[in-house]
Amino acid sequence: MNDLTDTLARLISINSVNPEWNGPGEAEAGAFVRRFLEGAGLEVWVDEVLPGRANVIARLPGRDATRSVLLEAHLDTVSVADMTIPPFDPEIRDGRIHGRGSCDTKAGLAAMMLALTSLHSEGRQPPCDVYFAAVVDEENAFRGVLRLIDWMREKGIHPEAAIVAEPTGLRAVSCNKGVLRWRIETRGVAAHSSKPHLGKNAIVAMARVIERLEEFHAGLREQTHPLVGAATCTISLIEGGAQVNFVPERCLITLDRRMLPGETEISVLAQYRTLLADFPAAELVIHPPHLSDEAMETASDSPLVRAAGAVLAEMGLDPDPAGVPFGCDVTKLHRADIPGIIFGPGSIDQAHAAVEWVELDQVELALAFHRRFLLSYGL
Repeated sequence: MNDLTDTLARLISINSVNPEWNGPGEAEAGAFVRRFLEGAGLEVWVDEVLPGRANVIARLPGRDATRSVLLEAHLDTVSVADMTIPPFDPEIRDGRIHGRGSCDTKAGLAAMMLALTSLHSEGRQPPCDVYFAAVVDEENAFRGVLRLIDWMREKGIHPEAAIVAEPTGLRAVSCNKGVLRWRIETRGVAAHSSKPHLGKNAIVAMARVIERLEEFHAGLREQTHPLVGAATCTISLIEGGAQVNFVPERCLITLDRRMLPGETEISVLAQYRTLLADFPAAELVIHPPHLSDEAMETASDSPLVRAAGAVLAEMGLDPDPAGVPFGCDVTKLHRADIPGIIFGPGSIDQAHAAVEWVELDQVELALAFHRRFLLSYGL
């Protein structure tokens, strides 16, 4: 095993399942990253985000300390439930390494770590400072990256560009969809099911709502973006009723709306309020969103996207910016006026899968990309 593969294998062997999914959290993985970076002689900070859960941040000095770029990756993984391979026993076969987090996103994390430490050990100084952050809680509430933004503000650090590690098949992703999640409730009147005429059935009312929503969602195909395609909405959860012999007085659905660049929480919810305006207010409630994360788009002619594309072209890889439908930490950096791209080895199709893996050749190429990018950006 070379240093990169060994580092990735060690990261996979650490259970860093997010506590939201009944895991131990990121403490052990963060401690490994800290020891690795400190052992290479880098300046390292540990910033606690939640009890026992800390971001690990390092700095590689550049020739111009007034400017900086950020590399960011998350430490946590999703649950190992339903996996059909040993989640924390990394196995290499057919040029792939298997295990939970191998693709999402410990491969990207390892490539970034080795890029920093290898440049430092070789005495190669980038044009500007490089900050690296391994953060917590990406797989749940994004509290790691939100604290990272606050930490950088407290330190007077404002990177002019960021690369966030996620599986993109080694494409420079300059655009991703946003997500809005909220609930719609229908309210009826409870009654004994032997006399349904005395009640008002909230599930039946919701059936009418769903039928109208699905007609509306079919029309979302007309809203498209050249990099991420069409807007979508999924009715993903439904609950209603209390007992089989009751007329149900309440029914709830949860919606997952993927937003295009330019769409906002306000503009999207306004569409649904208009669509359902003829339902009596006492019988239908649109609840406030419990998750709102607007889309990110970094201009294709920005210095970051152009620099990433130039490096990929030099490596014989696809230099054109791409788009993805999933969200990640990059949108929070974008809202903090830090333009970013998403980049990493592997495919999102393997992330969260029963058999998770990543191609080791792609991990090596990701390391080469980060080294070249850091040595060329800002010249």
